[in-house]
Amino acid sequence: MIGGSGLADGIALDDAQEIEVSSPFGEPSGPVTTGTLEGRRFTFLARHGAGHRIPPGHVNFRANIDVLKRCGVTDILAISAIGSLREEYAPGHFVAVDQVIDRTGARERSFFGPGLVAHVSLADPVCSRLSGLASIAAGLAGARVHKGGCYIAVEGPQFSTRAESLLFRQWGADVIGMTAMPEARLAREAELPYALLGMVTDYDCWREEEAGVEASQILEVMHANAGLARETVDALAGVLPKKREASPIDHALEHAIVTAPDARDPRLVAMLDAVAGRVLGS
Repeated sequence: MIGGSGLADGIALDDAQEIEVSSPFGEPSGPVTTGTLEGRRFTFLARHGAGHRIPPGHVNFRANIDVLKRCGVTDILAISAIGSLREEYAPGHFVAVDQVIDRTGARERSFFGPGLVAHVSLADPVCSRLSGLASIAAGLAGARVHKGGCYIAVEGPQFSTRAESLLFRQWGADVIGMTAMPEARLAREAELPYALLGMVTDYDCWREEEAGVEASQILEVMHANAGLARETVDALAGVLPKKREASPIDHALEHAIVTAPDARDPRLVAMLDAVAGRVLGS
């Protein structure tokens, strides 16, 4: 679990333990909390750190994904606050995102680089199996859930201009946020199925008869729905299959690395011992 603005206070786990995990990619957002719900192992990481101290553009997404992989995580569900670009996606509703447009540009987007090149497929950035389970869980918790929606990820930390918001609607985006990218990219490189459940907090600023979105408005709706987000996680523990189903994403790196073995940078190979150890033989 990655908790964004919609689940910053974490979730109640049985036998919970908070552990510090180091990463060769730098400092993660904070410690991870691991425990169980209905006998299933969950690991939680607050994306913005304790007290929401890390802005979206400064989140170390690579370290966060790396430490989750090191903790034995097999699938990632992110729960985040989002803005709506569609009338029918009203504040308080949940959206199980299925596509992403990336408009960020100042963040580390890959674990790979010079000395070790890889190209993974990102045609479908969200795992439909995991997203479907999250949708069921949110519905059981009492949320109004929209199954499917295109998320446009912006750099931030400022909210959109009205012209941008209207443009994003024309592009086909349904919701807007600041954190799905490069998170989804990196999860794919780490061979971790990823799903995003967004909590709608506002209508951004495309409705010209209304003032633009403000942080206070987001916080008000977010706090009102925090309990629903936690209940969704509780329900998820009940709908997860007893035996995890295999996913094609489990082998996303199978034919993605194109650098010849004798040309690979040993330093980068060592850094990728968790993320890509399966294919690099680490």
